[in-house]
Amino acid sequence: MPKFLKKTFALITILFFLYLSITKIAAYVVDKDFNRVTLKPPYTISEKALTLYNKLPFVADLHSDVLLWNRDITKRHSHGHEDIPRMIEANMALQAFTIVSKTPKNMNFKGNDDKTDNITTLMIATGRPPATWFSLKERAIQQSKELYDFSSASQGKLRVITNQQELEIYIEDRKSNKNQTAGYLGVEGMQVLEGDLANVQAMFNAGIRMMAPTHFFDNKIGGSAHGMKKGGITPFGKEVIQKMESLHMIVDLAHASPALIDDVLKIATRAILVSHTGVKGTCNNVRNLSDAHIKGIARTGGLIGIAVFEQAVCGTNAAATAKAIKYTTDLVGVKHVAMGTDFDGAIPAHFDVTGFPLIVEELLKLGYSNADIAAIMGGNIRDFMLKNLPE
Repeated sequence: MPKFLKKTFALITILFFLYLSITKIAAYVVDKDFNRVTLKPPYTISEKALTLYNKLPFVADLHSDVLLWNRDITKRHSHGHEDIPRMIEANMALQAFTIVSKTPKNMNFKGNDDKTDNITTLMIATGRPPATWFSLKERAIQQSKELYDFSSASQGKLRVITNQQELEIYIEDRKSNKNQTAGYLGVEGMQVLEGDLANVQAMFNAGIRMMAPTHFFDNKIGGSAHGMKKGGITPFGKEVIQKMESLHMIVDLAHASPALIDDVLKIATRAILVSHTGVKGTCNNVRNLSDAHIKGIARTGGLIGIAVFEQAVCGTNAAATAKAIKYTTDLVGVKHVAMGTDFDGAIPAHFDVTGFPLIVEELLKLGYSNADIAAIMGGNIRDFMLKNLPE
């Protein structure tokens, strides 16, 4: 081999390994910095609350963005909010793994456009395939694939649920073996469709069973609560909702503008949920649901997932989340309320997944029965999915 080719090959090799090192370090630093907890484990929990929690037949959560960070969730980590070992320790039966494809720079709750994107840099920094650097659709498909890869590598400890039968089998299996957990796939923002109705089917084929029309900016579906125009649903958006319903995909109205929520409620024929939110009744901001919207979602047979970060519940502890739960159950009944943490969503969460018993502690203080606590902590999600996932 000519000398200059040897030098070129050596330089390329050095640059390649330097790139791998930088991406690994950068991914760890960004993940650790963005996904903090207010209260670090181990957690102090009363014997009564812990005993009740450990006996809960089905603990579940409607929202986690952990796939975004390319963290190996088959291993236990000391940073971030969850991974498979911590989920199993926490008796977590089902987690919604939600996919983030694009967020604007200087992201805020009041008004964002779609002209900038933080996630391109993150895709590169976490060593994702080049296709994900340029395509929002490919980012969704890649993150979906990664969950299946984690499942394959987990030695039976993580299952990916896509239909009612798979969930029924898993529930039965878990009665004799709680050393396992499961998840299903969702999407934050239908910009992943790239304006093509056929991509609803592409998302379904990738295993995705839940999609939110918007995230932090307005798109071709409709308005975001944090967008510039905050408008209602578009004609294309109506086609997408109809296509989703035909496939029994779940519509998630988290981050939707009030006008978009109104419009979707008018045309929806199936149950709707909000995967992670607060309520204006305890924390009045643009992020959270009004009483009218809570009631409208409940009328569809839907669920309200209450989050565990300050902007959603106007507090930094489990008591603030429990207060929002109480307000919502008083308004529409226990059967329409669930947990929707927003774990690993670039937030300081009240706790990591092993702190879930803290919610039980607070619900007991508020006078909830054991049966109602079991429903809120996961029973409602189980029942909703058994009814609304594809058959």
